Amino acid sequence: MVRTPVRVLMAVGLLLAVVTPVLGQAPVLRSQNHDYRVVTVAGGLANPWSIAFLPEGDILVTEKAGRLRLVRNGVLRMAPIEGVPEVLDAGQGGLMDVLPHPDFESNQLIYLTYSKPIGDGSEATTALARGRFVNDRLVDVEDIFVSQTRGRAGHYGSRLAFDADGYLFMTVGERQIPSSGDLSAHPAQDISNHHGTVNRLNDDGTAPSDNPFVGTPGARPEIWSYGHRNPQGLAIHPETGDIWVVEHGPQGGDELNLIQPGLNYGWPVIGYGVNYGSGLAIHEGTRGEGIESPTHFWVPSIATSGLMIYSGELFPAWKGSIFAGGLAGQQIARLTMDGQRVIREETMLQGMGRIRDIRQSPDGYIYVAIDGRGGPTSVVRLEPAGAR
Repeated sequence: MVRTPVRVLMAVGLLLAVVTPVLGQAPVLRSQNHDYRVVTVAGGLANPWSIAFLPEGDILVTEKAGRLRLVRNGVLRMAPIEGVPEVLDAGQGGLMDVLPHPDFESNQLIYLTYSKPIGDGSEATTALARGRFVNDRLVDVEDIFVSQTRGRAGHYGSRLAFDADGYLFMTVGERQIPSSGDLSAHPAQDISNHHGTVNRLNDDGTAPSDNPFVGTPGARPEIWSYGHRNPQGLAIHPETGDIWVVEHGPQGGDELNLIQPGLNYGWPVIGYGVNYGSGLAIHEGTRGEGIESPTHFWVPSIATSGLMIYSGELFPAWKGSIFAGGLAGQQIARLTMDGQRVIREETMLQGMGRIRDIRQSPDGYIYVAIDGRGGPTSVVRLEPAGAR
C-alpha cells in the first residue's frame, strides 16, 4: 500500500510567549490547547539519550558516553548504575535507549541498546542487552540481539517499544552507507542484513515465528520492515496498536511512517531530501512502485529524535497527538491526528535545546531529554498551567 504524502498546515506562531510567572515558579508557555510550564527534573547530565520510568517512581536516564543514571525522589544520583556493557562512544554511537520489561515488577528486566564494539574495537554495531535491576545495579547482563550492520560511526537507530502482546520492536539505522549508483542495491534495500530496519523480537531477543521474512532464504528473520534511514523515534499507539516511527532524512526529508509488516519504506530510492552541501538529488523520486510513502515529512529537516503518543489526563486536548522531538530544529512537533492522518502541526519548546527524547510518565506528565551540545543538558517535565 502506497501512502500519499501529507503536507500539513504549519504551526501557529512561536510558542515561547510567556505569561508573567508567579514568584518562584517557571514561566507559563502557551500552546494551541494548553498552557504549560517547563520544570527541570535533572540537570547536569551529559548528552542524555533516553528516559524510562520504573513502577515505584524511579526514573532511568541514559547518557551517550555509556552511563545509566538514576533519578530517585526528584534527585539525580551522582554515581552511575553499575553493570552497563562497554560501548563505543564515538560519533553518534554510545549508550542509547533504555526500556523496562512490561512485567518489570516481577522480573526486574531492563533492556539497553548501545553501539557494541566489533572487530578490533574501532567499529561498532547496534546491539540489544538485557539485565536485571537489583539493588540499584544491573546484574546478569547479556546481549540478546546483535544487528548485522557495519559502517560509519553514526545512524545506529536504536529505539525500543513493547506492544500489547509482549513483542519488542527495535529500530536499526542504515549506518551512513553512501547512496550512489544503483540505489536499489543499497544495504537498506537488502533484507539479508539489518541496515535501516524495524525489527520485531521476542522478549529474549529471538525472532517470532510469524515475522514476515521468516523462511525467506537469506533474509534476517528479525526484520519487520526495511528501507529506513535512521529511525530514532518509535512509539506504539496505546489504543490502536499502530506502530509509528520517525526517521532522519538527509538535508530535508525527515519522515513519520506508519509501520506495516514486510513493507519497504524506500531509503534511498525515494524520499524528499537532497545531498548535504551540494543540494543535488539523491532519490529516483518521491514515490515508487511497491514502496511506502511517508505519512508526514519535514522539509527542511528538524532532525527527528524521540516519539510519543499522548494518552494521559493532564493535557486532555492533546490526547492522541503524536509528539516528535527535533535535534537540529530544537523543537517538539506536535501532530494532531485524524485516525492515521496528520491534520495539523504545532511547534513547541522552540529554541530550548536539542530534543533527544520525549516520554509520557505513568501519571500523565511529559518528560523531555534535552541534549544541549554546549547549552543546557537536562531532563525536564511539562506541567499543565491551564487550558486555553
